[in-house]
Amino acid sequence: MDSHANHALPVSHLDWLESESIHILREVAAECANPVLLFSGGKDSAVLLRLAEKAFRPGRFPFPLLHVDTGHNFPEVIAFRDRRAAELGERLIVRSVEDSIARGRVTLRAADESRNRHQSTTLLDAITEFGFDACFGGARRDEEKARAKERIFSFRDEFGQWDPRNQRPELWNLYNTRVHPGEHMRVFPISNWTELDVWQYIARERLDVPSIYFAHPRAVIPRRGGLMPVSWLISPGAGEHVETRMVRFRTVGDMTCTAPVESTAIEVATIIDETAVSRMTERGATRLDDQTSEASMELRKREGYF
Repeated sequence: MDSHANHALPVSHLDWLESESIHILREVAAECANPVLLFSGGKDSAVLLRLAEKAFRPGRFPFPLLHVDTGHNFPEVIAFRDRRAAELGERLIVRSVEDSIARGRVTLRAADESRNRHQSTTLLDAITEFGFDACFGGARRDEEKARAKERIFSFRDEFGQWDPRNQRPELWNLYNTRVHPGEHMRVFPISNWTELDVWQYIARERLDVPSIYFAHPRAVIPRRGGLMPVSWLISPGAGEHVETRMVRFRTVGDMTCTAPVESTAIEVATIIDETAVSRMTERGATRLDDQTSEASMELRKREGYF
């Protein structure tokens, strides 16, 4: 009998989550004809890349990476996106909301409005352009209440729309990937993870993430109970003023609606401590476009959003 048989290391919570996510990635690669991984450069998609490495290395990923660029992304995140894709040697496809505007596919009500909701059009056009039948995304159920209604394999009809009443059962981790031409699946391998799980995994795997996730001095404008980062898109209005504060971003997106939080966390361990005691979800705290009924996550998801 092997003397080491009774000394196996215990399986941790992160090990179980990792194993489930790798299983989902491999299931899609085996069952779907033309998948793609949505990679924004944010922390959740950085975790997805590491999971894909563990699922498919030393071979190449059996799918390309795709980013829908609003044109209002933080420069630090775009730089990280390009560098990480180059390090992995994987194909990165970028499609932009700006091009959708130029082609008349997207019409803005104001030049400086949030472009988050307009990503749906650009994404659906890219899915049609390349014939993707499955799109991996980094959404998690703890992010926002509409996300909690989502299955891991989220069926989208021929118009790219999501109907929470028309989702398939997922019993015993059995997934139905069958789609008709024009339909596709959105697949969320880290759906069962939490924000805390993500940061603990980043710590365990020593993953690199964009610098703006860590506390740094930044010019901000106190607005509507939050802080808006000063940029070429955002400047103080009447009665507002600019302050420099130590902040970090819990999530990264369109800079017109993504607010930082005050923080002194300059390393992953301290971010984990902050996250463990936070009572506000990351999107609830920092995504201003999720806080109005007109632009609710559920409405955007029904229209084809991530």
